[in-house]
Amino acid sequence: MILYILDLVGVAVFAISGVLAARDRGLDLLGISVIAAITAIGGGTLRDLLLDRYPIFWLTDIWYLTVITGSALLTVAYTRVRPPPGKALLVADAMGLALFALSGAQVAEAAQYPAIIVVLMGTITGAAGGVLRDIITAQVPLILRRDIYATAAIVGITLYLLLQLFGIQRPIAFGAGMATVFILRLIAIRWSLQLPVFRVPE
Repeated sequence: MILYILDLVGVAVFAISGVLAARDRGLDLLGISVIAAITAIGGGTLRDLLLDRYPIFWLTDIWYLTVITGSALLTVAYTRVRPPPGKALLVADAMGLALFALSGAQVAEAAQYPAIIVVLMGTITGAAGGVLRDIITAQVPLILRRDIYATAAIVGITLYLLLQLFGIQRPIAFGAGMATVFILRLIAIRWSLQLPVFRVPE
């Protein structure tokens, strides 16, 4: 039940980030809602397709689309009254990444996939929705800007698995992994930390 609630929270947060990313693109309410939905459930949908997991989670649970629609409309209403803080999109995206990376990892873990697949599926769940959002809104995806983004998800999920390996209870490991992803993203945002660029000497 807790995982389900966290999943809905992640959907809401990513839907908000989708609205914030689309707010200056001249879209109507339907267009903004579509961007919010793609951002919120794009990563989980791709994960389910790759894991051959049917039916896809949001097709059998109306709460996902309800939360997306409600979050999108509330965000639109809020931004008409007061502009969001400058870093609101990045912070919302960081929270969504943390929630979805760990919840996606647990889906693959429950299906008894190897650790490397658990890390991969968690990263896809957390990052793919944001990639689709950025592509559709004509922006370079965060994951391709040298930002510590997918790396943060990989580190957090790996920590989650290692803590369990050393006997730490799953809820505690989940919280530690999620906090790690979120904090790494916030640190990267605050100090503009980036991965080193590979260059071949001329």
